[in-house]
Amino acid sequence: MTHRDRPMTPFKKIIETAAKRCGGQAALETHLPKPATAKALKAQSDDRYLSLMSLRVFSAGLKHSMVQAKWPDFEEVFMGFAPKRVRAMSDEALEALLEERRIIRHWGKIKATRHNAAAICEIADEHGGLGAWLAAWPTPDIVGLWGELQTRFAQLGGSSGPYFLRLAGKDTFVLTSDVIKALNQWGAYDGEPKGKRARAEVQLAFNAWAEESQRPLSHLSRILALSVD
Repeated sequence: MTHRDRPMTPFKKIIETAAKRCGGQAALETHLPKPATAKALKAQSDDRYLSLMSLRVFSAGLKHSMVQAKWPDFEEVFMGFAPKRVRAMSDEALEALLEERRIIRHWGKIKATRHNAAAICEIADEHGGLGAWLAAWPTPDIVGLWGELQTRFAQLGGSSGPYFLRLAGKDTFVLTSDVIKALNQWGAYDGEPKGKRARAEVQLAFNAWAEESQRPLSHLSRILALSVD
């Protein structure tokens, strides 16, 4: 079934429910992320985007605090994540990192770093920077951006693409287990949204709530998560 098979709950009621669970509207607002403006996304340098992207890739499946603690060493080993320098790393240079104890020695993720640096360089040549590309992508089709991230970059499939966008400040919802539970509870979707078509259906639900509430997708996502047990 899709979100059209039964009426969606007005988002005003969902906000009220989440606010009660958080101890009031003011308390709820403190839990909400603040997406970056288009100007801020454009101003962010490509090396910072590659760093954030790599942080997400290396954090997947691991304790995030452990990866964060190692990140200054990652910055040094990967030359400040300057995309052109990382793109130019030879196979031998990448293989040598398997002996580098300061970082997480995962061959697939190490190779993904060089691949993603090359992809950022390509997008930067086309659009003047990864930030400009992200800023121009319309939020009513954020799942389309998820698909582009999965296609053009390495190890950014599944939830990694949306989590990278959240780290970078691009407005997006994230399909956590709590958000999916809330989508089910509030009549936006039945079951777990898997696949391109299901994500597009969920996007329509978020777009409707965004129009109703005049809130960014990241707010809707977080409020949904806070509205359920």
